[in-house]
Amino acid sequence: MFNRNRFLRRVAAIASISLVAGCSLLSDGDPGSKGPIVVGTTSAPSTLDPAGAWDGSWELYRNIFQTLLAYPNGATTPQPDAAESCSFTDSGSRTYRCKLRAGMKFADGDPLDAKAVQHSIDRIRTINAPGGPAGLLGSLDSVDAVGDREVVFHLNQPDATFPFVLATPAMSIVDPDDYPANSLRKDTKVYGSGPYQLQSYEEGEKAVLVRNDHYDGFAKRQNDEVTIRYFQDSASMVKALRDKQIDVTYRGLAADDIIALQRHGDTDLQLVDGTGTDISYLVFNPKDPWAKQPAVRRAIAQAVDRGAIAHKVYKDTVDPLYSMVPKGLTGHSTDFFDDFGEPSVSKARKILLDAGITQRVPLTFWYTTDRYGSETALMFQELKRQLEDSGLFTITLKSRPWKTYVVGYQKGEYPVFGRGWFPDFPDADNFIAPFVGEKNALGTPYDSKQITSVLLPRSRAQGDRAKVVKDLEAAQQIMENDARLLPLWQGRQFVAANDDISGGEQALDPSTIMMMWELHRKTSW
Repeated sequence: MFNRNRFLRRVAAIASISLVAGCSLLSDGDPGSKGPIVVGTTSAPSTLDPAGAWDGSWELYRNIFQTLLAYPNGATTPQPDAAESCSFTDSGSRTYRCKLRAGMKFADGDPLDAKAVQHSIDRIRTINAPGGPAGLLGSLDSVDAVGDREVVFHLNQPDATFPFVLATPAMSIVDPDDYPANSLRKDTKVYGSGPYQLQSYEEGEKAVLVRNDHYDGFAKRQNDEVTIRYFQDSASMVKALRDKQIDVTYRGLAADDIIALQRHGDTDLQLVDGTGTDISYLVFNPKDPWAKQPAVRRAIAQAVDRGAIAHKVYKDTVDPLYSMVPKGLTGHSTDFFDDFGEPSVSKARKILLDAGITQRVPLTFWYTTDRYGSETALMFQELKRQLEDSGLFTITLKSRPWKTYVVGYQKGEYPVFGRGWFPDFPDADNFIAPFVGEKNALGTPYDSKQITSVLLPRSRAQGDRAKVVKDLEAAQQIMENDARLLPLWQGRQFVAANDDISGGEQALDPSTIMMMWELHRKTSW
């Protein structure tokens, strides 16, 4: 394990803006009172099988599956969950051993043993699903089950971040009897060992979570049942909150709704405002005849006004971002601002002219309609306006729902497309490594041998992250020079809740995934 930047000591240590006079978010609650806690979000799972998702599906996984390591409330480094203990057993950070808790079981009563852990990890790499999390296991050579309770991971290179990988919901432990080794499950059943079991699921509508009586882990459940409702937009979600149809909102609150909650002082609602490490960015497809040209990408980087996007579209509920690594993480830099400075049409024009490009550059920008919040379409309209007003570009906007959108960018159909990123774990490595290499989270190969073969391996050999800043900054400089990815903004986390709900501050782990078991109803004032 290694130390994290003190900024992250409480990603969930949130400055609460309470809109309720005299009530506390920390009141004691009764887990069984008044029925299930109902949570609203605009981020629905893309699949129920952990081997198939490297996206917001993790929100659900964290609550119904277990991982060997996870983040108890207040922790910034992974702690044992399904495991009793885990550690590197060599000086070179290449052999990692975990011992499971005794007597572990899945929700259906089947034993959770070392073979189940080995099966869960091996199938991720065997299936290697498009858009799946196999890329997180690039440093893993093999995994062995030793008896019933010991699991040994053999790495092909030193990797001090490997414990953080094991703590991601991608490494959820599944029952070998129910999850085939060579293919993803296609139904809506889930067999995990987490704090909850999935009682029912309606795709795009809701997930009903009930207490798993076989659970053995660090979570201290403050409620017995949670229903997650999936919304298409913030407006309908906030209306449901005001109408008492849901108790809490998370992921997808629109800027206008946040501002309204802050301004109007609703007497029966509360708003929690916390630091976030999620980012929004553009991806340029190297197979497109225009997007593959560095001058085109750099001219866009020079012309885009991030401040205008943050202010006009998001009402200052996000911050402009000038590197793929967000502020607050060790190694964050501001390369895009340092090299490009303020937005400038004249400088962008010169970049194009120096490359012999004299015509308006035609590009199609793609975005998803139902993943990153209600402002996404407005942001792309603002990008179109900025770039076309420069006289240098002609932008066509197209969009799709997330499920088909993912398929499109994995097939390389989009010249330029928007993505968001919620961290797998709170380290700068996780804002660099997933986007580079032949197989990455974006489906667009990004060959950078200096990053993948020198800088990242060297930084991962160092457990003290304060000592890898130069390597991480060098990787960001290469990414800025290439301009294959264009950072736009860094978000904040907002949780809105009815005044009888407690636990909002404690419910966010360092990857800003909601731990539903922390939510409960107040019983005292």
